[in-house]
Amino acid sequence: TMSVHQVLIFSVVMAILTHADLGKFFTVLARRLPCPVKLIITGGIEAMLLGGTRPTGDIDFGLVVSKQQSKYMSEIEAELGAAAKQVSVAVQYSTDLDRWSPVAIPEKKFKTLPYKHLGKLTVDLLDPRCWAVYKLARYLDSDVTDLAQVLKRQKVSWLGLAQLCGECLRSSPRSPQLLLFRKQVEHFFREHGPTVWGKKFDSERAVTVFHRAAKIHLS
Repeated sequence: TMSVHQVLIFSVVMAILTHADLGKFFTVLARRLPCPVKLIITGGIEAMLLGGTRPTGDIDFGLVVSKQQSKYMSEIEAELGAAAKQVSVAVQYSTDLDRWSPVAIPEKKFKTLPYKHLGKLTVDLLDPRCWAVYKLARYLDSDVTDLAQVLKRQKVSWLGLAQLCGECLRSSPRSPQLLLFRKQVEHFFREHGPTVWGKKFDSERAVTVFHRAAKIHLS
């Protein structure tokens, strides 16, 4: 299994990515690929595509290659690096998005949305709810900014998000970081829920749904 890979292209300061940079990278990569490949976009670049306004400097994605095409993996990685260098962008990728997070999304709940198809390259976006789980697991100030903007813009259901977070907490491999994830989910619903879902949003109801899905029994 491949670990997280990074191909970082720096000037004096990493440039802020634009939609044009992203499109150029996809076009260049599509021409270079030796076989069909899917990228699943996530991170700050997905926030930008879904309506966020915070600048980002790199392209984060999951890399999906079929078993039949896995023999080309070394060539695919080389072409990813070459395409990133040609366009002067920074990319970070993994064959398993869960590697970036202590919180795992159950396979049946892992969903993507079609975004672009260019020759041998297919580009999907991580479903906003799944994307939010990874952001809630990390929970930097920048993640909170992305979450509030994207969840509101995409009209993501608080109920669906609370249920998914609970299921992820329940099914993830045991680790001390899961308690932190729980606290961060609770904090987001309580502190930022009204900003996303309106003044009538019932944060305690959302937390209760989250606890129930995670099978957390409070005395």
